[in-house]
Amino acid sequence: MAYQPLPPDVLRAGFPTLFALRDKSGCLLVPKGTMMDADQLEQLAARDLYVDDQDGEALRRAIAGKVHELVRNDELLGRIAKARPESLELAAPSAAGRRRLDDAPTDWSNLQVRLAALLRDAAQPDFAGRLMQLQKTMFEQVNSDADDALLLLVHAATQEYHDYSASHALLVAVVAELASRHVPGITPAQRQSLRCAALSMNVAMTALQNQLAQQSSPLTPQQRAEVDAHPARAVAALRSAGVDDALWLEAVLHHHDAPGGPLAGMEPAQRLARLIRRADVFAARMSPRRGRQALSATAAAKAAYLDEQGKPDEAGSAIIKAVGLYPPGSLVKLADGETAVVLRRGRRANAPTVACIVNPAGAVLASPALRQTHMPAHAVTGGVAPHEVKVRLNLQRLLQMT
Repeated sequence: MAYQPLPPDVLRAGFPTLFALRDKSGCLLVPKGTMMDADQLEQLAARDLYVDDQDGEALRRAIAGKVHELVRNDELLGRIAKARPESLELAAPSAAGRRRLDDAPTDWSNLQVRLAALLRDAAQPDFAGRLMQLQKTMFEQVNSDADDALLLLVHAATQEYHDYSASHALLVAVVAELASRHVPGITPAQRQSLRCAALSMNVAMTALQNQLAQQSSPLTPQQRAEVDAHPARAVAALRSAGVDDALWLEAVLHHHDAPGGPLAGMEPAQRLARLIRRADVFAARMSPRRGRQALSATAAAKAAYLDEQGKPDEAGSAIIKAVGLYPPGSLVKLADGETAVVLRRGRRANAPTVACIVNPAGAVLASPALRQTHMPAHAVTGGVAPHEVKVRLNLQRLLQMT
């Protein structure tokens, strides 16, 4: 097999390697999917790195795409000459060698249906094994295209409250997974525990959570007691189902009470629980209930970023770095008065790729139109709450635009 040189500056600390890294002879140095810190990357940069031909071709296509994007955006020639795609912009090669746009909505919908069926009863046969397989599928789909995942899941979360428990858990798991990639020191094994904990954190109150999403009245004393007890009851149910992963169980137990503070100083389980807690807040703020309307992405981001005392939170900051101030699937207002839906995260948290769906006069566009938010006329000025825009989005068309 032939091997091609890999520019070391496409690797980033805190992100999984999307290619297996080799020396000139093809000897494996770093397996695909390995998380590396800044010191490890510095050591690697001192030697020549190679990838196999298939990965090298994927890298060339990604760099060509980045150059095209920079030219389209009228960037300086010096920056274009140094074009390198960000780690998260490099999609791992799929079996077909391309994004499966037609399948993404179905894939995520099917995953939510599977999760909903699984969460109804932790005592069902092979619960732990089936949840482990589900998180693996989720991880693969996120890595296929994280922006597509966010677009579909965030849009779904902002539109309805039916089958809320499963849709909420799936969104929290994806957000926590992406945020964990911005936290040094979290290993791939710990991230697997994180995903499992986020998916199963409410397994002891699935039915109640679905009921509360459609309930406009305040919680009854009995409901409040069940909500308060659900972390401990979830751990008991997971243990009975055969789960023996201590990090998974501990993160579930503390997903509502993990304290804030520097993540580096926390025990691994507390660090995972804190990420889940802030992702839980972020996702909940963007989801409507029968008794309350969903908030805009801006308000949800603020709720995640500020801790319980109203101070900046490190876990919340990781979430904003991961999904942006305006995550794909959310609605935003532009400087020229247009309303747009976010399609993809940008290089800057406040400059995503968007498609205009409502003109300044309030008329719905026949077809969404791409806008460049780095330009003053189309700069994002704030988020828009879902209930403020009555437009039925064609998700397949939006995916094809990206």
